[in-house]
Amino acid sequence: MRKRIINPVEQDNFHPERDWLDIENIAIVEVTSEDTDYPVESALLSAKVSGWRASDSGKQTIRLIFDHPQQLEWIKLGFEELAVERTQEYLLRWSSDKGESYQEIVRQQWNFSPEGSTSQIEEYHLQLSSVTTLELIITPDIGERNRVASLKQLRLA
Repeated sequence: MRKRIINPVEQDNFHPERDWLDIENIAIVEVTSEDTDYPVESALLSAKVSGWRASDSGKQTIRLIFDHPQQLEWIKLGFEELAVERTQEYLLRWSSDKGESYQEIVRQQWNFSPEGSTSQIEEYHLQLSSVTTLELIITPDIGERNRVASLKQLRLA
Protein backbone atom coordinates (compact mmCIF):
# COMPACT_ATOMS: atom_id res chain seq x y z
CA MET A 1 0.00 0.00 0.00
CA ARG A 2 1.28 3.44 -0.91
CA LYS A 3 0.38 6.28 1.39
CA ARG A 4 1.60 9.64 2.61
CA ILE A 5 0.77 12.00 5.45
CA ILE A 6 -0.69 15.33 4.36
CA ASN A 7 -1.44 18.57 6.13
CA PRO A 8 -5.05 19.17 7.15
CA VAL A 9 -7.13 20.97 4.55
CA GLU A 10 -7.54 24.65 5.28
CA GLN A 11 -11.03 26.03 4.98
CA ASP A 12 -10.66 28.37 2.02
CA ASN A 13 -14.39 29.11 2.01
CA PHE A 14 -14.57 30.79 5.40
CA HIS A 15 -13.27 34.35 5.41
CA PRO A 16 -14.62 36.31 8.39
CA GLU A 17 -12.80 39.47 7.27
CA ARG A 18 -14.31 39.53 3.77
CA ASP A 19 -15.39 42.93 2.42
CA TRP A 20 -19.14 42.43 2.63
CA LEU A 21 -21.39 44.70 0.58
CA ASP A 22 -23.11 47.60 2.31
CA ILE A 23 -26.66 46.39 1.63
CA GLU A 24 -28.15 49.37 3.46
CA ASN A 25 -26.87 51.75 0.78
CA ILE A 26 -27.19 49.66 -2.39
CA ALA A 27 -30.57 47.93 -2.16
CA ILE A 28 -34.19 48.16 -1.18
CA VAL A 29 -35.35 45.33 1.07
CA GLU A 30 -38.81 43.79 0.81
CA VAL A 31 -40.01 41.37 3.46
CA THR A 32 -43.33 39.57 3.86
CA SER A 33 -43.45 40.23 7.63
CA GLU A 34 -41.21 41.12 10.53
CA ASP A 35 -41.32 41.10 14.29
CA THR A 36 -40.77 44.68 15.51
CA ASP A 37 -38.15 43.41 17.98
CA TYR A 38 -36.26 41.58 15.20
CA PRO A 39 -36.34 43.79 12.07
CA VAL A 40 -34.77 42.62 8.82
CA GLU A 41 -31.86 45.06 9.09
CA SER A 42 -30.72 43.10 12.16
CA ALA A 43 -29.82 40.22 9.81
CA LEU A 44 -28.43 42.33 6.97
CA LEU A 45 -26.17 44.83 8.72
CA SER A 46 -22.87 43.64 10.14
CA ALA A 47 -23.15 45.75 13.30
CA LYS A 48 -26.41 44.03 14.29
CA VAL A 49 -26.51 40.69 16.11
CA SER A 50 -30.12 39.86 16.91
CA GLY A 51 -31.21 38.75 13.44
CA TRP A 52 -34.60 38.92 11.72
CA ARG A 53 -37.77 37.10 12.69
CA ALA A 54 -41.13 37.04 10.94
CA SER A 55 -44.21 38.25 12.75
CA ASP A 56 -46.38 35.61 11.07
CA SER A 57 -45.92 31.85 10.82
CA GLY A 58 -45.42 30.06 7.54
CA LYS A 59 -43.38 30.69 4.40
CA GLN A 60 -41.61 34.07 4.28
CA THR A 61 -39.65 36.01 1.67
CA ILE A 62 -36.77 38.45 1.98
CA ARG A 63 -36.06 40.21 -1.32
CA LEU A 64 -33.15 42.53 -2.07
CA ILE A 65 -33.68 44.83 -5.05
CA PHE A 66 -30.38 46.44 -5.99
CA ASP A 67 -30.19 50.07 -7.11
CA HIS A 68 -27.65 49.00 -9.75
CA PRO A 69 -26.83 45.49 -11.02
CA GLN A 70 -24.32 43.77 -8.75
CA GLN A 71 -21.65 41.15 -9.23
CA LEU A 72 -21.83 38.60 -6.41
CA GLU A 73 -19.03 36.20 -5.54
CA TRP A 74 -19.99 35.18 -2.00
CA ILE A 75 -23.24 34.71 -0.15
CA LYS A 76 -23.23 33.86 3.54
CA LEU A 77 -26.39 32.70 5.32
CA GLY A 78 -26.75 32.03 9.02
CA PHE A 79 -29.75 30.53 10.80
CA GLU A 80 -30.29 29.77 14.49
CA GLU A 81 -33.06 27.95 16.34
CA LEU A 82 -32.66 27.38 20.07
CA ALA A 83 -36.22 26.66 21.15
CA VAL A 84 -38.03 24.12 18.96
CA GLU A 85 -37.31 21.12 16.78
CA ARG A 86 -38.14 21.72 13.14
CA THR A 87 -37.03 21.00 9.58
CA GLN A 88 -36.54 24.21 7.67
CA GLU A 89 -36.19 24.62 3.93
CA TYR A 90 -34.88 27.67 2.16
CA LEU A 91 -34.59 28.66 -1.47
CA LEU A 92 -32.04 31.25 -2.55
CA ARG A 93 -32.46 32.59 -6.08
CA TRP A 94 -31.45 35.55 -8.21
CA SER A 95 -32.65 37.61 -11.13
CA SER A 96 -30.91 39.75 -13.72
CA ASP A 97 -34.18 41.24 -15.04
CA LYS A 98 -35.63 42.88 -11.91
CA GLY A 99 -37.57 39.81 -10.82
CA GLU A 100 -39.24 38.91 -14.12
CA SER A 101 -37.47 35.54 -14.04
CA TYR A 102 -35.29 33.77 -11.46
CA GLN A 103 -32.45 31.29 -11.41
CA GLU A 104 -32.08 29.02 -8.41
CA ILE A 105 -28.80 29.15 -6.48
CA VAL A 106 -29.59 26.60 -3.79
CA ARG A 107 -32.53 24.86 -2.14
CA GLN A 108 -31.64 23.24 1.16
CA GLN A 109 -33.24 21.65 4.20
CA TRP A 110 -31.86 21.68 7.73
CA ASN A 111 -33.03 19.91 10.88
CA PHE A 112 -32.89 22.06 14.00
CA SER A 113 -32.92 20.43 17.41
CA PRO A 114 -32.51 22.26 20.76
CA GLU A 115 -30.50 19.33 22.13
CA GLY A 116 -28.16 19.14 19.15
CA SER A 117 -28.12 21.17 15.97
CA THR A 118 -29.11 24.74 16.79
CA SER A 119 -27.35 26.71 14.07
CA GLN A 120 -26.65 26.51 10.36
CA ILE A 121 -24.08 28.64 8.54
CA GLU A 122 -23.61 28.30 4.80
CA GLU A 123 -21.20 30.21 2.59
CA TYR A 124 -21.55 29.98 -1.18
CA HIS A 125 -18.82 30.91 -3.64
CA LEU A 126 -20.29 31.82 -7.01
CA GLN A 127 -19.83 34.05 -10.03
CA LEU A 128 -23.05 35.98 -10.64
CA SER A 129 -23.08 39.13 -12.73
CA SER A 130 -25.78 41.72 -13.35
CA VAL A 131 -27.78 40.67 -10.28
CA THR A 132 -30.75 43.00 -9.93
CA THR A 133 -32.71 40.98 -7.36
CA LEU A 134 -31.78 38.39 -4.76
CA GLU A 135 -34.56 36.48 -3.04
CA LEU A 136 -34.51 34.21 0.01
CA ILE A 137 -37.67 32.17 0.61
CA ILE A 138 -37.81 30.42 3.98
CA THR A 139 -40.25 27.66 4.87
CA PRO A 140 -39.69 27.45 8.64
CA ASP A 141 -41.08 23.93 9.02
CA ILE A 142 -41.77 21.59 6.12
CA GLY A 143 -43.86 19.51 8.55
CA GLU A 144 -46.40 22.34 8.29
CA ARG A 145 -46.41 23.04 11.99
CA ASN A 146 -47.09 26.59 13.05
CA ARG A 147 -43.47 27.86 13.10
CA VAL A 148 -41.96 31.29 12.55
CA ALA A 149 -39.13 31.93 10.08
CA SER A 150 -35.94 33.62 11.21
CA LEU A 151 -32.56 34.57 9.79
CA LYS A 152 -29.50 35.31 11.89
CA GLN A 153 -27.45 36.85 9.07
CA LEU A 154 -27.21 37.40 5.33
CA ARG A 155 -23.97 38.80 3.90
CA LEU A 156 -22.95 39.42 0.29
CA ALA A 157 -19.60 40.08 -1.35
